[in-house]
Amino acid sequence: MILEMDCGNSFIKWRVIDKDAVIGGGVVDSDSALIDAILANPSLHIARCRLVSVRSDEETSGLIARLVSVFAVEVLCAEPARALAGVTNGYEDFERLGLDRWLALVGAYELSKGPCLVLDLGTAVTADFVSGDGQHLGGFICPGLPLMRNQLRTHTRRIRYDNLSAEQALQRETPGRTTVEAVERGCLMMLRGFTLSQLQLARDYWDEGFVVFLTGGDADLVASIVPDARLVRDLVFVGLAAACPLF
Repeated sequence: MILEMDCGNSFIKWRVIDKDAVIGGGVVDSDSALIDAILANPSLHIARCRLVSVRSDEETSGLIARLVSVFAVEVLCAEPARALAGVTNGYEDFERLGLDRWLALVGAYELSKGPCLVLDLGTAVTADFVSGDGQHLGGFICPGLPLMRNQLRTHTRRIRYDNLSAEQALQRETPGRTTVEAVERGCLMMLRGFTLSQLQLARDYWDEGFVVFLTGGDADLVASIVPDARLVRDLVFVGLAAACPLF
């Protein structure tokens, strides 16, 4: 069984696969919680590990050391690359492109084998364009729904509401008649406006001959306006398998 991890600044997304079938996984907020979650399931027998991390080198090394100690396995860690699996990194300094973002677009090209637009909707929203010959053309980064919401809460004294109210506000899309409705639906409109602008740019590049990939926790919020998109929750893990092959 292979343990795969996507280590962000706040959370670790993990899954265990066995012969390409996902047999366990989740999201945790610490190294200890990760170890505990795996050990709590006695059917998980970790034989190999691979991970991608945007954490500091010290934090990543600490996690790897714990995994080696607990599971007695080798841990492969994805590293920046100028080219991988037919994709050429489009950044002037390829090491500055976030590893999770890089693996997501590599994973998208691995699945499409042609021009693609990758939209990752999480805390931040990223859009990346990959041409038919695997050239990463660059992309865009903007605040995601959580960042937009938190900025308004932080800098506007009278905007105060809980997460449950936020979820309820997004059940409709009519103009808001309360502050929470106005904020949540306004942020949603911005998110969808960004998405539509990326679709138009992709059409300018390739007409209709491209694949759109949606990933990230808020991908469902824009899925209705991109009906032909492929929703791939674990797109980063597709790229991770290419970066850290295990045979």
